[in-house]
Amino acid sequence: MPAISHADYVRHDALGLAALVRRKQVSAAELLDAALARLDAVNPKLNAEAFRFVELAARQLSEGVGEGPFAGVPFMTKDLAVMVAGAPLSSGSRAWKDNVSSIDSVITERIRAAGLVIFGSTTSPELGLTSTTENKVQGDTHNPWKLGRIAGGSSGGAAAVVAAGVIPMAQASDGGGSIRTPASCCGLFGLKPSRGRMPMGPLRTESWNGMSVVGVVSRSVRDSAAFLDATAGIELGARYDATPAPGGGFLASLASAPAGLRIALWTKTWNGEAIHPECVAAAEAAAKLCESLGHRVDIVQPPVDGAALAAAFAPILMTSVAKDLEERGRARGSPVSDDEVEPLTAFYRARAGEVRGIDLQNAIAVQQRAAITLAGFMQNYDLILTPTQGTPPPKHGVLSLSQADFSQYGRDIGAFGPYTALANHTGQPAMSVPLAMSEDGVPIGVMFTARYGAEATLLSLAAQLEGTRPWKDRLPDL
Repeated sequence: MPAISHADYVRHDALGLAALVRRKQVSAAELLDAALARLDAVNPKLNAEAFRFVELAARQLSEGVGEGPFAGVPFMTKDLAVMVAGAPLSSGSRAWKDNVSSIDSVITERIRAAGLVIFGSTTSPELGLTSTTENKVQGDTHNPWKLGRIAGGSSGGAAAVVAAGVIPMAQASDGGGSIRTPASCCGLFGLKPSRGRMPMGPLRTESWNGMSVVGVVSRSVRDSAAFLDATAGIELGARYDATPAPGGGFLASLASAPAGLRIALWTKTWNGEAIHPECVAAAEAAAKLCESLGHRVDIVQPPVDGAALAAAFAPILMTSVAKDLEERGRARGSPVSDDEVEPLTAFYRARAGEVRGIDLQNAIAVQQRAAITLAGFMQNYDLILTPTQGTPPPKHGVLSLSQADFSQYGRDIGAFGPYTALANHTGQPAMSVPLAMSEDGVPIGVMFTARYGAEATLLSLAAQLEGTRPWKDRLPDL
């Protein structure tokens, strides 16, 4: 049995656990034991663990956890893109099933420098390509609030272990909503940072033409803010750098409640179609809450050409998939065959061969025009408020990469995620805040999108909302 009970362990967020270690009320090894015990208890139901590498954590503990803000707190990385030297990295794909990282990612180095103790990785769909965490390596990851429902994707494993109380915060990544979507599905706080804010190296400095960023899902706002302070910043070879944090850093920005924010409320899709009424109700309730806190909310739709952005996403995604599969084939000395990947992944690779150079350039131009247009709109608004998703979390199979009907998949993924990819196209920061629950007991998030570089605005509002409608101690019954 771990020295700290689960009831005591789960009462604390990551900063709170680190404070216990500093005061010598518990050791880092005892916290790791508590995390492992909880993982053993819940993972048979959730299937959220990709790999466990406790021997690497033991080595880190033997070398000392340092004096970082999270010193001694157990942590898991996502089984996608983030390398931990000596640990498996399958990217949710059979084509990577024997892959072991030989080096650390830059973000891994910064995670360890912050004192976090990495002991395993969480599940992801193949190459992070969909909004559910279902793959042919580990299987389906379940929502801790309702088994059989999706935990979101592509950071669904990360969200599931945090929501289930295994760890208070887990590494995630977001190329089209993959931090915010699982945060919404699992009742967590999830912040997608601005493009250029977080390191992606050392082998590359951006993914999906800059659409993808790394971050965390967490139970408390302050953990996400402190993680940004500890890990953000330009890296070698980076092509851009986000606006610096305000004086004192992101965690310090939580100390002052925002006043009089101008918020644009948008609850239909870009082409005016209605979404699920429970998701609309969640956003409208959040708007009323913001008004009660002294903020101004206008019902207004931003000038977004959703059709053009959806068309731009396709060549970027398809060519990125083809590139990843080609690189994997070269690395292992044999090409990746279609029967090693899921049907939709193989489809993307095949379609990539039809993409011309001018198609890719046109896609990038569409993104740039969208960023300029939206930045102009946000001269009059501090934030855009939408539902995070268009529907509550569906059952498994609907959004799977093995969905046999690709056209139906496209309709379903569009209905589920009409909002999140916008911030990836434009590079802006956005957050999902867990303010609502569906009638059948599954979390529904609301999303706020800020101006480029304005994570501090998001975080200060999130702290204000958290103080008014606390969610940290709201846990599923497992």
